[in-house]
Amino acid sequence: MRQHDSGAMAEDVILFVGDALAKYGFPAGHPLGVDRQAAFWSAAQQLNLHRRAAVRAPRAATRGELERFHTAQHIGWVESRSEAGEGYLDYGDTPAFPGVFDAGAAVAGTALEGLERIMAGEAAKTFQPIGGLHHARRGQSAGFCVFNDLGVVIDTLRVRFGLDRIAYVDIDVHHGDGIFYSYENDPSLTVVDIHESGHFLYPGTGHADETGRGAAEGTKLNLPLDPGAGDRDFFAAWERGLEHLRARAPQFVILQCGADSLLGDPLADLRLTPAAHGRVARDLVRLANDTAGGRMMVFGGGGYNLGNLAAAWTRVLADLVSVD
Repeated sequence: MRQHDSGAMAEDVILFVGDALAKYGFPAGHPLGVDRQAAFWSAAQQLNLHRRAAVRAPRAATRGELERFHTAQHIGWVESRSEAGEGYLDYGDTPAFPGVFDAGAAVAGTALEGLERIMAGEAAKTFQPIGGLHHARRGQSAGFCVFNDLGVVIDTLRVRFGLDRIAYVDIDVHHGDGIFYSYENDPSLTVVDIHESGHFLYPGTGHADETGRGAAEGTKLNLPLDPGAGDRDFFAAWERGLEHLRARAPQFVILQCGADSLLGDPLADLRLTPAAHGRVARDLVRLANDTAGGRMMVFGGGGYNLGNLAAAWTRVLADLVSVD
């Protein structure tokens, strides 16, 4: 525990888990099921990590909060599909089900709860395993992502809190297109995105020559890895990414640490180990402590092998609670 300016004790790391987040998942047979939080939570308890963080409950986002990033039309579309309980929210990857609106709103609202705690000085860092829905665009769901909780957080940091040096790091195996292209022209967001390359892997974007547009040119760094790449290749890319971040001295750090980049994930073909996730978490904690007053949010992202996501996310949490 640490003390903030008001004299009250602040939490070092808040961990968000709860039934509302556990409901974010799709019908039987879909790669993203409702068993992901339980797999992480079981592993965290076995490692006694749940006692080293402040465990807090989720909350739902309001329509107004969702509209910080999303269009009213998109929010209404999800709501109507949720009531119907059938069909798809996109072109076939993200099925509707009864309550899908509430599940998506819980992910976004919990992210904002964490942000509020940090900006109020009540916490240094947060970890939300069920979150990091980086494919949703402002006007549409995509790639298993109903609402983009990350975008809601970033726009809140920019508009409400006036931050103009925000760092977004994405090590999910899939390119974070919903964030990258939403802020491609925005110099306030520095992006480092390490992902598997290739036109046949969803979403097929994130090429190395995409570095931002207009005033934001040079603020974005895509670092695609060839299929089959392992930790050595990842660490070489990460050194470039970390240098890029340090040069911009961010005021706030966000990490999306998808576990689908580990060896054995059924939807991709990178061969990382949890050491990659631990290295990034440690380096970003130190960066946040150096330039951002320690302010950092971490989101689980993808991962479709339950053993992998449990191993990667507990490794991240272990480093969040132990690195000074």
